[in-house]
Amino acid sequence: MKPQGLWRRFVPLVAASALALTVAACSGDDGGSESVAASGEVTGTLRLGYFPNLTHAPALVGVEQGTFAKELGSGVKLAPSTFNSGTQEAEAILSGAIDAGFIGPNPAVNTFIKSRGEAIRIVSGVTSGGAALVVKPEITSVDQLRGKTLATPSLGNTQDVALRYFLKKKGFETDTKGGGDVSIRPQDNSITVDAFKSGAIDGAWVPEPTASRLVSEGGHVLVDEADEWPETDGKFVTTVLLVRTDYLKKNPEIVERLITANINVIKQLNDDPAAGQAAANEALKKLTGKPLADDVVSSAWKGLTFSPDPVAKSLFTSAAHQEELGLIKDPQLDGIFDLSVVNRILADAGEPAVADK
Repeated sequence: MKPQGLWRRFVPLVAASALALTVAACSGDDGGSESVAASGEVTGTLRLGYFPNLTHAPALVGVEQGTFAKELGSGVKLAPSTFNSGTQEAEAILSGAIDAGFIGPNPAVNTFIKSRGEAIRIVSGVTSGGAALVVKPEITSVDQLRGKTLATPSLGNTQDVALRYFLKKKGFETDTKGGGDVSIRPQDNSITVDAFKSGAIDGAWVPEPTASRLVSEGGHVLVDEADEWPETDGKFVTTVLLVRTDYLKKNPEIVERLITANINVIKQLNDDPAAGQAAANEALKKLTGKPLADDVVSSAWKGLTFSPDPVAKSLFTSAAHQEELGLIKDPQLDGIFDLSVVNRILADAGEPAVADK
């Protein structure tokens, strides 16, 4: 792929076509309400969104190995769909095309705000960590970012906000049109590695495995995002599990089973990381047509923490960063979390509760 003219034509087509295909695939069934037979069998449909990213490993493995389907039960139809950015998935949630999704915290916040607090609830954490600014080897200091072009997964997504806020702290000006001291180019992760190799971008603030893939192509980590979160001891939420509010009300048993499955897969990944890496990579192979190199998966995995804890403080802090950047106004986030079910499940297992503040 050659640089800029082609990039400007190609990226909108990729994003639009991916969203159109996903929504078209999902929109045949509106989720509906669950029903419980006299036998106790629950029936219904769950349309579930997630990304082909290692930061969504619990979803990758849970869908691929059938753990989610088994926990939901034979009466529940699981209809999974994948997205390349939180912006795309958030649009699908707001349009009613999917019922629940694994998604980044900033798109979750944006969805909550756009719907005036009505559309969604975050019901569990999934992943924290696993994001970095990777740049060309000749860029060895933050000062050298002036005049460079950096990519993020999409405008206003979690890593996009992290990069813009980081640059603002360092005295750089940016805007949403790619201007300023550092040009920020939102684009699908699926094309970022090729853009880096071709020289169309000088680096990217991205989640795993894209960060490790860029390193494997000669880049180096200039900023590990964990270092930017001293107030949470380096922890920052990367992926949460959210559910449409109306679906949650109509399908409480299905949602509880989904949360249970998420917790079970998280435990599985933590108990046997090697097997988890292999399972996640196999899922990526089926979704993208090509597995990641083993060393890329291993490197990426080291920066990821899988947990039902949504690291709520980091979500609220990131929303404040969005507001400071002018990307959102006066975020009112009371009620964005509903952790009652996940905490009940954790209590039954003798595990500590997770916080919503």
